[in-house]
Amino acid sequence: MNISGFDSTDDPGSDFTRLVRQNGTEPFPALPGRNDGITAKDIAHGTTCVAVRYADGVVIAGDRRATAGNLISHRSIEKVFAADRHSAVAIAGAAGPAVEMVRLFQLQLEHYEKVEGSPISLEGKANQLSGMIRGNMPAAMSGLAVVPIFAGYDLARESGRLFEFDITGGRYEEADYAATGSGSLHAETVIKVGYRRNMSADEAITLLAESLFQAADADSATGGADTLRGIYPIIATISAEGFERLSDEVVGTKFAEIADRFAENHRSDEGVQL
Repeated sequence: MNISGFDSTDDPGSDFTRLVRQNGTEPFPALPGRNDGITAKDIAHGTTCVAVRYADGVVIAGDRRATAGNLISHRSIEKVFAADRHSAVAIAGAAGPAVEMVRLFQLQLEHYEKVEGSPISLEGKANQLSGMIRGNMPAAMSGLAVVPIFAGYDLARESGRLFEFDITGGRYEEADYAATGSGSLHAETVIKVGYRRNMSADEAITLLAESLFQAADADSATGGADTLRGIYPIIATISAEGFERLSDEVVGTKFAEIADRFAENHRSDEGVQL
């Protein structure tokens, strides 16, 4: 998803409401009615997202699968979005409200910078997202929760920062890594074992790829690398140079290396004689 923009011919000025209408962003969708036969299980949900700090910033990643109950509703949904040049959001939970929340969040950050002449602080961005999650509370209590990860590079501190949230809008800064979604337990375990301070970008990318690989192996709602369709998890870095999404070729190579190592270890285990 591209960050929204506008030129002098459609500039809404300081009127944020007009900007929202102009970009086609609607309020969060209404909850299913009691008699329309739709339940939370019929709504697409996205999982799993992870992020870690490394020496020069943050790496953030998410798988591409969305599920509705026991069905795979989408195989290539995007869950990692640039919020602005130096921050990103990774979404887990009800896909529709989550994507709308990200679109509105992007607009708010862009509009603030336009009106004030400077970007909001990274902590201010996290607070803004926290308020939006709190506003989604009625839907969350009906099973349409949105639980994102927010990550960015703090230009003032010259370091990467990570924030997790709960469905009430509670905001919690994490020192080293964060995970959300149905496969988060498996992914976070891999990260916890392999993480170390001041990793290089490549080491952090490899660790997140490994965490999503293992989460997909253990959690049916998490999608791994789909080599048949050429669909791979999204992995992006955020540093002083800004948000940069890795190409599918680079991510595919990482997952191929992990799969080869996994297969080799499996063959070695089969050869053990007791």
